[in-house]
Amino acid sequence: MADHEPEGHDNKISRDRLAELLNEDLSREYQAIIAYVVYSQVLTGAAYMDIATQLEMHAKQELDHALIISRQIDYLGKMPAVTAKPVRTSTDPKEMLRFDLDNENETIRNYRDRVRQCEALGEYAMAEQIRQILVQEQDHQIDLATALGEDVPDVAGGPRSRSRGRAPGQISDRGALLRRSTADASRHVGLVPRHAGAARAP
Repeated sequence: MADHEPEGHDNKISRDRLAELLNEDLSREYQAIIAYVVYSQVLTGAAYMDIATQLEMHAKQELDHALIISRQIDYLGKMPAVTAKPVRTSTDPKEMLRFDLDNENETIRNYRDRVRQCEALGEYAMAEQIRQILVQEQDHQIDLATALGEDVPDVAGGPRSRSRGRAPGQISDRGALLRRSTADASRHVGLVPRHAGAARAP
């Protein structure tokens, strides 16, 4: 997925338009579920055992994300989408991981916008739901970039530096990654109180 401006970059938005954009996000979640299910099973070789296990976990988390986003769409009075965005395939493990990383970068860009758009409409509980998804998506981004031996992309600017020296497919400590991704999410979208009357909890 090429670097481009996320859908609905303008934060001045109607509830109907927000529902449309959330359906785009839902289609990306379906795409991610399929990709992670397939890639986790076809990655082979000792160098990719760690990341293959993580991709299985990612698939389950993306299903949770899809359920949350579907509920928010229903809350806005619209029907959740039923079609996934296209899934790219390859026999090259690095290409598969690259496809996943590109998808995560696009997802993060869009969810950051979605948080701001929800808050602009006063839907603070919905924004909080998406913020929690964003934390996990950034965790996925870190896993994939680390497995590729690359800097973790900063989709709002240049790449963030990371320690080098790991073999391809090897991931770092999960607790450290989660702490880092949580800090990233807070820095990029900020924290706001939940308001009564906003979106239902999943």
